[in-house]
Amino acid sequence: MSAEDKLPKTTDAEVLARETSARESWRVFEIMAEFVDATERLKNISPAVSIFGSARIKADSPYYKLAEEIARELSDAGFSVITGGGPGIMEAGNKGAFGGKSPSVGLNIQLPHEQHTNPYQDISQTFQHFFARKVMFVKFASAYVVLPGGFGTMDELMEALTLIQTGKTRKIPIILVHEPFWRGMLDWFRNAMVEEKMIDPSDMGLIQVIDEPKHVVEAIFKHYESRGFEPSASEREIQLNL
Repeated sequence: MSAEDKLPKTTDAEVLARETSARESWRVFEIMAEFVDATERLKNISPAVSIFGSARIKADSPYYKLAEEIARELSDAGFSVITGGGPGIMEAGNKGAFGGKSPSVGLNIQLPHEQHTNPYQDISQTFQHFFARKVMFVKFASAYVVLPGGFGTMDELMEALTLIQTGKTRKIPIILVHEPFWRGMLDWFRNAMVEEKMIDPSDMGLIQVIDEPKHVVEAIFKHYESRGFEPSASEREIQLNL
């Protein structure tokens, strides 16, 4: 028997495991490149407001028209408007900003259903990874404006609330638009989460509910009237660890 015959045979499963491990290692560099590219492209959009809402609504929906009006007000007031770059309320937000004075920004991601890039973007950035995209929504936002939506909208809202509550990012206005849609959720927050001490009563102060587009803009300016929109040195340090 030769020395070669005495060597343990490599199974197909072991070969596959090694190939998978190598691909996962290289993916780290893809993720790094995605963060670097997005940070460079978005570094000059401040101050900016991130707008969220359903991808499923049509252009004749009152929610679409509301998002478009809010975005136009924000854009004319000097805010870049950031959305997920897709259809529905994302399209409405980009469309409103596109017709205004400030940049319309789309942070796009390819999905099996629903997502396609809308045409109303001055800056369009495409992501492969949800988590990298979510970091950019928070990193560059001076406020969150959240219109009615589904699981994705809830995901972005809860992400922002958690980061602010835990001190992992600076405190920014989180504004929910169209009170009837959010009423049941907010009642549950108070009657279940606060009542059972899952959150502190003061955490409810992280959320505002505003229905009028002009009042949305006014609330954001009010939050920053004593400090300006740029993060402080300590806030910048915190955001490096997002």
